[in-house]
Amino acid sequence: MSRMTETTSQAPQLEQARELLQHIFGYADFRPPQDQIIGHLINGGDALVLMPTGGGKSLCYQIPAMVRQGTGIVISPLIALMQDQVDGLRQFGVRAAFLNSALDPVEANGVEQQLLQGELDLLYVAPERLLMPRMLNLLQQSRIALFAIDEAHCVSQWGHDFRPEYIQLSQLHEQFPTIPRVALTATADTPTRREIVERLALQEAGEFIAGFDRPNIRYQITENDGNAKERLLRFIQDEHPTDAGIVYCLSRKRVDEVAGWLQSRNIKALPYHAGMNNQTRQQHQERFLREDSVVIVATIAFGMGIDKPDVRFVAHLNLPKSVEAYYQETGRAGRDGQPANAWMIYGLQDVITLRQMQASSEADENHKRVERHKLDAMLALCEITSCRRQALLGYFDDPLEQPCGNCDTCLQTPETWDATVAAQKALSCVHRTGQRFGVNYLIDVLLGKENERITQFGHHRVSTHGIGSDLNASEWRTIYRQLIAHGLLAVDLEGFGGLRLTQASRSVLRGETQLMLRKARKMKAKSRRKSRHDAHISDTDRNLWDALRKLRLELAEAQGVPAYVIFHDATLMEMVEKHPQNNQQLAMISGVGERKLEAYGEAFLRCLQAPAIRSSDTVEETAQHLERGLDLESIAKERNLSLATIYNHLAIAIEEQRLSLKKAIPIQQDQLRIIHFAFEQYGTDGKLKPVYDALDGEYDYGILRCIQVALGQETPD
Repeated sequence: MSRMTETTSQAPQLEQARELLQHIFGYADFRPPQDQIIGHLINGGDALVLMPTGGGKSLCYQIPAMVRQGTGIVISPLIALMQDQVDGLRQFGVRAAFLNSALDPVEANGVEQQLLQGELDLLYVAPERLLMPRMLNLLQQSRIALFAIDEAHCVSQWGHDFRPEYIQLSQLHEQFPTIPRVALTATADTPTRREIVERLALQEAGEFIAGFDRPNIRYQITENDGNAKERLLRFIQDEHPTDAGIVYCLSRKRVDEVAGWLQSRNIKALPYHAGMNNQTRQQHQERFLREDSVVIVATIAFGMGIDKPDVRFVAHLNLPKSVEAYYQETGRAGRDGQPANAWMIYGLQDVITLRQMQASSEADENHKRVERHKLDAMLALCEITSCRRQALLGYFDDPLEQPCGNCDTCLQTPETWDATVAAQKALSCVHRTGQRFGVNYLIDVLLGKENERITQFGHHRVSTHGIGSDLNASEWRTIYRQLIAHGLLAVDLEGFGGLRLTQASRSVLRGETQLMLRKARKMKAKSRRKSRHDAHISDTDRNLWDALRKLRLELAEAQGVPAYVIFHDATLMEMVEKHPQNNQQLAMISGVGERKLEAYGEAFLRCLQAPAIRSSDTVEETAQHLERGLDLESIAKERNLSLATIYNHLAIAIEEQRLSLKKAIPIQQDQLRIIHFAFEQYGTDGKLKPVYDALDGEYDYGILRCIQVALGQETPD
């Protein structure tokens, strides 16, 4: 959805913005509501932008900064993120720089001079530096196009990533009242949005909410039955054997333990947490960014400053403390829009630990109350039996009308059972033992054990001793976890993990309320499946895919930048599907702007045109299928190839004069004349899109390409 608090008009410069998008960044058109936001900012309006990760937030301020006079100042909280974004922008030919502690005085002075002389399109700074008197004075002497406040949720004291220095950014409105400001975030519930508006003085700003849905992410949450590491390993091996991913753990000790264990199972896993020395931590981050198939095991300190687009999974081995934190962390998967997994396993101990952390916090009671509500919402998301995506989006007031079909509860509906009697036993045991013992002890009493501790307290004589022998310890643990999640039991405030009854438990104990709980999901063994790219690339195209990735890595290593800064995986995938053979065709690939075409076009075209890559055998096989009388859709299905790849084979066969156009493309003579005329009028520069548009999209790009090749050889008849 897109929502604004005021009507905006299309800026006259919006066409210039669209040209920048196409020629600099290599994309055909804006995604709604990017065009509205960009037009609004170009016209000088303030804006609050909520857009999911991977939805194109950065372009919303980068392009207006390039259209307006002056330099766009981007306030970003992390050094790593600044470096990443500046590296990427420079690849496109954008004049970008950053000012932070990573620069020595000489380098910093050089950037300041560029700012004063108007030689920068974009300058990234941390909020701490921005608010220094010297920096504010420097900005007063410079021409500023706009201020972009990235990760704006950091301004909220109720948010999951509060940064005190963000509160002071209201000074921008006071000191630069005529300069447009845009606050951007991917994660903010309604109270957080209100606080952003209030603290940044954005009451008059246009509000753009592009929705929170990340349909490419599959959400999976499962119960921890005591073998979390084995389940994680199975998930990685089955779903992502060659992919990059992030595994989040609650403690540093757990991070080191899990990373070492995965390494022993031949997973390229690296730990990352604040207890490591800076050099090692930086090395691990660099390897994650620049190597393939690296899995980072980390505390939640990792990820916010990472712009890596091809993270194929995010796994949680512990429960996040809020839905916002869960959404933010899982949002680091699939930033390129390609399929990704958000996988989590959690257990009763997670709930108890987080409750204890909240109780022992030095925050005031109001803050603790908010934190309890947020954890309750996170637990509810874990325990629901309906669509998880609907619940997740509903939390952010972004309703999804139909179940998504791409979460675990949609794909395998959870079973429920009448747990009223079992709950009464569990709650009675808490009451009979004095409301001061933890789960393990309570389960021992229910199972009728007579160890020294139970005998010492005399609980072998209470009425609940042994009444739970119909269930095993794991099943009772699941019941206790759900009773806590449903608010029927509370963890004691002394920090010892004891459970006590709540007011809500009375109706269950009296038999006035039926309690339906979800059954623990039994994990089915899965056959190992190919990684995402292996599953979507045919054997005949895998050599090309590997060659393009190898070339990209070589170019990246030569420049000391991550591989995705050269081209995203999605761009390489489109090259594989469309097999561009000249500059005009390569320029039509999404993500290939003019600067990258100039810098890398020749190298990638050589790779695409290499005889070993073009594979005459596979072209000949397509031609033979055609000779047998199969239609193109049948050939694609039989060979497990995309229709675009089949059209590419036909174009190569026509170019090499192994097939005639008439044989390759069954098209009527009058249609051919219309297409021929369109090429004469609109295809003089070799680009297919103007021809495609002139024909109202009636003919597939593959058909047009085959005709284009034939036109270069003869007049079609």
